[in-house]
Amino acid sequence: MPHFPAPVVSRLPAVGTTIFTVMSRLAQECGAINLSQGFPDFNAEGYLFDRVSHWMHAGHNQYAPMAGVPSLRVAIAAKVWELYGADYDPEHEITVTAGATQALFTAIAALVPPGDEVIVFEPVYDAYVPAIELQGGIVRRARLSAPDYRPDWAAVRQLVSPRTRMIIINTPHNPTGTVWTSGDMLELAAITRDTGIVVVADEVYEHIVFDGVRHESAARHPELAVRSLIVSSFGKTYHVTGWKVGYVLAPRELMAEFRKVHQFNVFTVNTPVQLALADYMQEPSRYRELAAFYQAKRDFFRAGLRATRLELLPCAGTYFQTVRYGAIADASDTDFVDWLTREVGVAAIPLSAFFGDGRDEGVIRFCFAKRDETLEAAFERLERFC
Repeated sequence: MPHFPAPVVSRLPAVGTTIFTVMSRLAQECGAINLSQGFPDFNAEGYLFDRVSHWMHAGHNQYAPMAGVPSLRVAIAAKVWELYGADYDPEHEITVTAGATQALFTAIAALVPPGDEVIVFEPVYDAYVPAIELQGGIVRRARLSAPDYRPDWAAVRQLVSPRTRMIIINTPHNPTGTVWTSGDMLELAAITRDTGIVVVADEVYEHIVFDGVRHESAARHPELAVRSLIVSSFGKTYHVTGWKVGYVLAPRELMAEFRKVHQFNVFTVNTPVQLALADYMQEPSRYRELAAFYQAKRDFFRAGLRATRLELLPCAGTYFQTVRYGAIADASDTDFVDWLTREVGVAAIPLSAFFGDGRDEGVIRFCFAKRDETLEAAFERLERFC
């Protein structure tokens, strides 16, 4: 094959293949149980698939409106009003996206000029920083530390400067499972008050919170809602991560800028799937019951790991469980997950992958969004070696 005639100048020279792809590939090569990448190994309810088929066969297979199918945007607005008491106009303040990652990228591309600063909280989901750097933005990192991974608001205040354009938050938090409190949101509101700072709130695990904890959406706090783009995910909520459908809420002025970019990097999203999701959302129990469903899995998973020497860290939300492994091995987290995958037969994610400097706190992350028999098989392997 011929070669490109000149050296390629990379816009992301420090970026390689994501840790999720690396570990999923290794798990497949080794025949390991994949508790690394965050996706369920079970299906959604059959009715959802039936509705997709219905709309396909009814001829709804062409482009949807750029902002999303109207019935889906209306259903989203109704859900947000019911849960958070926030009134979003479906016509101008809700946009359906090709998954949450696209929504996050588009928000950053639309609103971060070159040279402006964006504050992120690390360990940080790996999609944020490359999107900022591609726009010429400057990343400022607020560190969350084990074992509780709570924000240090005094440190965040020190990061704010006249060039701060955006703060990206993620609650419930991937990879740590931390859920922000109302007090955290009030601190964020105070920091951004009387500024031009935009908040991007990654809330894709909004329905997966445990032990009676309330999800503090930015939509629930009016002072934050007026400056926030709020991102959620149907894939996470309805066990269909491969469909890549999400949405964004934002006040009209911010949404107008978001849609300027959205119309050119995606334009629109799968029509019959949107229509099916609109139908599916008519039964609110399908998202109301998600917390109890995943809390049972979290409790089952934590009970299974207690037979090992892995140290369980708190998990207040998401479908991820972090653990320390220091009682088993004195190794880097990347070496430990490699051994765990190759020799034990269970794949996990090293938390150092979520730190810009590769900070290694001896913590790894498991995904427990799996069938009970999958988790039981993982317990058997872990108990033998860990």
